[in-house]
Amino acid sequence: MSTAMMTYLFIGATFALYIGIAIWSRAGSTKEYYVAGKGVHPVANGMATGADWMSAASFISMAGIISFMGRDGAVYLMGWTGGYVLLAMCLAPYLRKFGKFTVPDFIGERYYCQTARMVAVICVIFISFTYVAGQMRGVGIVFSRYLEVDITLGVIIGMAIVFFYAVLGGMKGITYTQVAQYCVMTFAFMVPAIFISMMITGNPIPQLGFGSEVRGTGLSVLEKLDGLSAELGFDQYTSGSKSTIDVFFITMALMVGTAGLPHVIVRFFTTPTVRDARKSAGYALLFIAILYTTAPAVAAFARINLLNTVSESSYEKLPEWFANWENSGLIAWMDKNEDGKIQYTAGAAMAGKPSFTEERGDHGQRLVNNTATDNGNELYVDHDIMVLANPEIAQLPSWVIALIAAGGLAAALSTAAGLLLVISTSISHDLLKKNLMPHITDKQELLAARLAAAVAVVVAGLFGIYPPGFVAQVVAFAFGLAASSFFPAILLGIFYKRMNREGAVSGMIAGLVFTFSYIVYFKFINPAANTADHWLFGISPEGIGTLGMLINFSIAMVVCHLTAAPPKEVQDMIEDIRIPSGAGAPVEEGITSRPADSVS
Repeated sequence: MSTAMMTYLFIGATFALYIGIAIWSRAGSTKEYYVAGKGVHPVANGMATGADWMSAASFISMAGIISFMGRDGAVYLMGWTGGYVLLAMCLAPYLRKFGKFTVPDFIGERYYCQTARMVAVICVIFISFTYVAGQMRGVGIVFSRYLEVDITLGVIIGMAIVFFYAVLGGMKGITYTQVAQYCVMTFAFMVPAIFISMMITGNPIPQLGFGSEVRGTGLSVLEKLDGLSAELGFDQYTSGSKSTIDVFFITMALMVGTAGLPHVIVRFFTTPTVRDARKSAGYALLFIAILYTTAPAVAAFARINLLNTVSESSYEKLPEWFANWENSGLIAWMDKNEDGKIQYTAGAAMAGKPSFTEERGDHGQRLVNNTATDNGNELYVDHDIMVLANPEIAQLPSWVIALIAAGGLAAALSTAAGLLLVISTSISHDLLKKNLMPHITDKQELLAARLAAAVAVVVAGLFGIYPPGFVAQVVAFAFGLAASSFFPAILLGIFYKRMNREGAVSGMIAGLVFTFSYIVYFKFINPAANTADHWLFGISPEGIGTLGMLINFSIAMVVCHLTAAPPKEVQDMIEDIRIPSGAGAPVEEGITSRPADSVS
């Protein structure tokens, strides 16, 4: 069976599975739609959390970025891993004990203020739409290559699938669909990793193969990569070009941004008890570690295969995979010196992304409408293709290539669904039910949630068609926004009883506006200035969320001590959240109510 037919079969089977689960587990109430009825087993919730967590950025782009950036790319691995531990151990159990549906619910109740709730809703929408852009781009990349359709059409197909099971099933449908997606994506990631590890090092365990010798060379994997990179004019793979302060700020932004991601936090609201929430956090960490500890090995193996296969090769002698990815517009060769060989060296091959013509060059390559840059590099490679292309580069069997396509789609769709649910619940529950239309019935609220999810799917699709960067970079911006807005408000809301509504709202607004403005300026308004010479304190847009967080903390603390303390009822509520009494008892509708006169 051909690779194309195998891919259609694998993707079709997984889509049928997801839709079948959504029909079986469709939500019939707002409680099932928002938090799956709070009846998800810890193991299932751990797997669903793993799927929600391991997005297209983790599955597709993280290894790709590490593959091209080497040590500098490891900030994503460190930040996301450390961030999950921070969230699972320090924040999630307390938020679960609070017993509400959403993060804005916690913010609104804790800070006894509708203004705080509204600011939290705005933050959720900003963060979620930024994050979902990366997921929809991942969907488009997979479809454009493996189903040989335009990226735009691929995004539309992905939108339709997510729309079906997110709108119909809500959190209940998404949870059990994500359990299936976790199994698909982990199997899809590990199988080619094991194959390629055996081919390159002879060791079937990728994590151990990463530290082994490359067959027939006497050199370790990293030594081999350092040598190949230096020969072609790149920095050594194990060296880094980023400053220490930027590495620290990016890692910290990813870490604390993780702890403020609403679609991950809400996963801990779906378990029957607080104890189960803690258990599911442990299971999720185990499930996530399987992929995350494999990613550096996959990145290194993919880089070795690419350098060995492409550099100084003539176009006519390249394997079929090159033409396949060339047709998708994600790899391109511009023969600058017209010698018929591919010179792959440091620097951008062309100014911007390639735009292909229908013509062929003298050596058979597809010609591009683009301006060449003044360096010797002739090859453009989209970072996001490395994991997906790796099985083809290594010439693995067709079923492995089809499997990686199904895994990439599972990763992107699982997180996209969680994000869209967060957006819809914030609009229907926090904006309408808790603010603008408090007297709507449960049925009307459920309808509003589904309509909001439908609109969110369309907007997410537009972000996927017109993405602002590589998948992992786009997601990094979402983490920066979460770090600068939600994390301080949640942390102080749990552990500092004196924090009041004035301080929290001021801090969230200041942190969000500063971080968003910095990112927009360097990425959209003046991208030419996006260099270390122009960055504030040498901090890149990917790491500016850490500074936004510090601004948030500072302003919140100052304003807090210049204004009145929170009501005693609120301080008692926080004390109750922090005391782990009755951790094994089910928590249904929250531990307390806010003061009756506390709406501002």
